[in-house]
Amino acid sequence: MLYICRSLINKNRNLTTFEQLGLNTSVLSAISELGFTNPTPIQEQSIPVFLETEKDILGLAQTGTGKTAAFGLPILNKVDFTNKTTQALIICPTRELCVQISRDLASYSKFLQNVNIVSVYGGSSITQQIDQLKRGAQIVVATPGRLMDLMARKAVKIQSVNFVVLDEADEMLNMGFREDIEEILSVTPAEKRVCLFSATMSKQVRQIAERYLKDPIEITVGKKNAGNENIIHEYAMVHAKDKIAALKRVLDFTSDSFYGIIFCTTKHETQDISDKLIRDGYNADCLHGDLSQQQREKVMTRFRHHAIKILLATDVAARGIDVEGLTHVIHYHLPDDIEYYTHRSGRTARAGKTGVSFTLLNMREPYRLKEIEKLTGIKFNRILIPSATEVRDKKLLAFLQTIENTEIEDGVFDENVMKSLEELDNFTKVDLIKKVLSLELRRFSNEYLSGPDLNAVAAERGGSRDGDGGRGARGKRLFISIGSKDGLDNTTLKEFVASTSSVPFKSIIGVEVKGVFSFLNVEDEFVDQLVTAVNGSTYKDRPVRIEVSGDRPEGGGGRREGGRGGYGGSRGGSERRSYGGGEKRSYGGGSERRSSGGSERRSSGGSERRSYGGSSERSSSGGSERRSYGGSSERSSTGSGEKRSYGGNREGGERKPYGSSGSGERKPYGGSGEKRSYGGSSEGGERKKRDGDFPPRKRRDA
Repeated sequence: MLYICRSLINKNRNLTTFEQLGLNTSVLSAISELGFTNPTPIQEQSIPVFLETEKDILGLAQTGTGKTAAFGLPILNKVDFTNKTTQALIICPTRELCVQISRDLASYSKFLQNVNIVSVYGGSSITQQIDQLKRGAQIVVATPGRLMDLMARKAVKIQSVNFVVLDEADEMLNMGFREDIEEILSVTPAEKRVCLFSATMSKQVRQIAERYLKDPIEITVGKKNAGNENIIHEYAMVHAKDKIAALKRVLDFTSDSFYGIIFCTTKHETQDISDKLIRDGYNADCLHGDLSQQQREKVMTRFRHHAIKILLATDVAARGIDVEGLTHVIHYHLPDDIEYYTHRSGRTARAGKTGVSFTLLNMREPYRLKEIEKLTGIKFNRILIPSATEVRDKKLLAFLQTIENTEIEDGVFDENVMKSLEELDNFTKVDLIKKVLSLELRRFSNEYLSGPDLNAVAAERGGSRDGDGGRGARGKRLFISIGSKDGLDNTTLKEFVASTSSVPFKSIIGVEVKGVFSFLNVEDEFVDQLVTAVNGSTYKDRPVRIEVSGDRPEGGGGRREGGRGGYGGSRGGSERRSYGGGEKRSYGGGSERRSSGGSERRSSGGSERRSYGGSSERSSSGGSERRSYGGSSERSSTGSGEKRSYGGNREGGERKPYGSSGSGERKPYGGSGEKRSYGGSSEGGERKKRDGDFPPRKRRDA
């Protein structure tokens, strides 16, 4: 049973400074030099518990509330630095956070003697890390994967540690490190203190706490799973195809003050959006898992020094980013895990400052916003994407204010400068002002100002799911070898195809996403461009193949007038096409072969042949049957050789749905005497199933 206590501190003591928390003078000198005088709530509650008791700690506080100092400062007080054995182990999810914790501990221990803090993480030389460990590391800060590697090499000894800290535990569990964490903890001694710090209290975090923490004191700062109260949460509703344009509008509108992170879902998306922003002149860069450690450190150095103002990152890559003064966090997509939203937004509004967490919401995501509101208690405010004219006007106003507030430096205007200014005397005052403003506003061209309103009003009703038609949509029908099994839906498939081929998003229509393949229409003028660009590309390391689904020839094999065709009919009469290699299934011991855009064979204890697009079908169920849909004849062998016509005659009478004769008469099937309705009787018969409706005595054993 957990002992829950929001504050172990006696309120009458009114602890407001680090001196009152019981830290030693060397640590106090270091944090005083760093400019810290008052502890944050999580520090104020955790440090006395750590120093004055021997209990385990379960700390819940949002990202950016000072959790590193909450466990780091008391550990520096407790560790015996005259002893070179490893006494404290701090485990965290990412290399960025690992490096950050090590740097903070080094800063806090500036005036302590014989301190050796070693950080071990992937992406760096394991040989160098082993050498550092051999010198004796009293405190080891590690990521789970690299720590497991070092344990396998017997390069790190944690059998006698006194303190184990699990920092950002919820994130480590979300990343799939649970088995690693459990194996690591199993090696540590039974008698130790375990401190678990997390931003959210998920079911997995609770399970780890109950298993490895002994009667811990739970310290909660704010509400569980709640967000920072200093963060303003906003969203705008846009169509998926307009997201990149909407993002640019927001960046243009806030460019004077923007310093923040844009969170994306995948590495590919992160790099792609970053490239587009850089190409259009935005001061941006990106951070994702495909970058080397050296590249990541270079990007972060530039970001910390404001050399870049816009950082695009994935959730995993952004863990451990500790940058002060971020004004904005933008969610290009909402995270798959709702708890990630808390981690993302917590990057801004640190140290008592305010910040903005802004979400670009597409038409299919409002329900997820409500889930976040319900879980965290956050209230989201809807805002509108500014128009191009509003962006221009704000830029103009800011520029005019800059001119108005600029003081004239007389020392700059020497004789040579004044002589050069004489050339401007030929211009009128109005012309001169227009020229100066033109330099500032030159990017706001007529094309930019004529940009559409990007705000989505309401979800469209009717039509296909992506709102642009299905098989009947205009343009050429294409087959593509990726689908829902690759994590795609209508919108994301269109985004992938559009970004890969540079074909306008609105020109890709009629999308139908299947399991391992999909279909889409594209306007005729872009067919060759799209096929050339996408064919041979890759999506999530899977080769992509795209081709025209099938022409509709006038000759034989095409669909008959009034008949129901497939994906463009068959080519040249008898040619059979198979997309994705075809599919075979077995029904009661028989087999089925399907081909999209061609013919289909099935066998259910016998054989059946069907062709969509106006050809024939044969079915054998103790005999043979021949049918034609849409006004042709049928031959049926039911033991009697009876011939019937469904829906008309050969000369073309009125066409009716297959199996509807209007009489509701039930006929014997296969000579068995079983009464069966062909889906259209007035009595509402059951449709024939492929296998299960055959009489058991007629089925062949598999």
